[in-house]
Amino acid sequence: MLVNAKEMLIKAKEGKYAVAQININNLEWTKATLEVVQEHNSPVILGVTSGAAKYMGGFEVAVAIVKSLIKELNITVPVAIHLDHGGSIEIAKNAIDAGFTSVMYDGSELPIEENVKNTKEVVEYAATKNVSVEAEVGTVGGTEDGVTGGVNYASLEQCMAIAEAGIDFLAASLGSVHGDYHGEPKLGFDEMVEYSTKTNLPLVLHGGSGIPEEMIKKAIASGEAKINVNTQLQQEFAKGIRQYIEEGKDQVDKGYDPRKLIGTYAYPNIKEVVKHTITLFGSVNKG
Repeated sequence: MLVNAKEMLIKAKEGKYAVAQININNLEWTKATLEVVQEHNSPVILGVTSGAAKYMGGFEVAVAIVKSLIKELNITVPVAIHLDHGGSIEIAKNAIDAGFTSVMYDGSELPIEENVKNTKEVVEYAATKNVSVEAEVGTVGGTEDGVTGGVNYASLEQCMAIAEAGIDFLAASLGSVHGDYHGEPKLGFDEMVEYSTKTNLPLVLHGGSGIPEEMIKKAIASGEAKINVNTQLQQEFAKGIRQYIEEGKDQVDKGYDPRKLIGTYAYPNIKEVVKHTITLFGSVNKG
């Protein structure tokens, strides 16, 4: 069931669990994720960066993959297809026009006034298509889709300003990073509680891969209703491919068949990460 992300995240905020944003990169990634969330009755947000969409053939191709799999696999749990880190108004609008049910406009590198102005334009356009909108304030560290930045904590003033743009959920940077963590994350749990309460919005935690589980649970209890997972999935997918080749399976019979190359280890690895993630986030049986 393809929906926008607003209602599922309101329920998650109220229920003190989080919906996973599982970033997808190809057909197998998407199929594996949908199979797991259906089996465990969990809502899910399928995140697609501009780079991932380009790799898959464009925004419309990404939407077609998701819609077709939902139909063919008889998926009944709530699923949103979400633009992750849309770097311009034009990109956000293009994703909406292609059929995305949710978008993130990321103006976090801009002055707050410009970020709010641009976000309002995206919100107004999205409203005509029943599309939910995420915005970001502060800066999440690390690298995402070729963009690198340092951690810059969001302020309450920034959060209140961007909330007034009419967004549905808020990525307030509070110590998380994209990619691998070097040392233990320093997350602002007190700020999470304050920002979630005062904006009355579900919060979004970017850079969920690599955060210790006890911190994930505390972040959810503090107001984080959506947590993005990407790096861990990529690492486990690559690990599966590496294992297959190191065992020489590609050299036996028709082991070079991509269905075997991906399906033997990499595909089950993706499913295991998704299963562990939705269990940790508490979204099992919330579909």
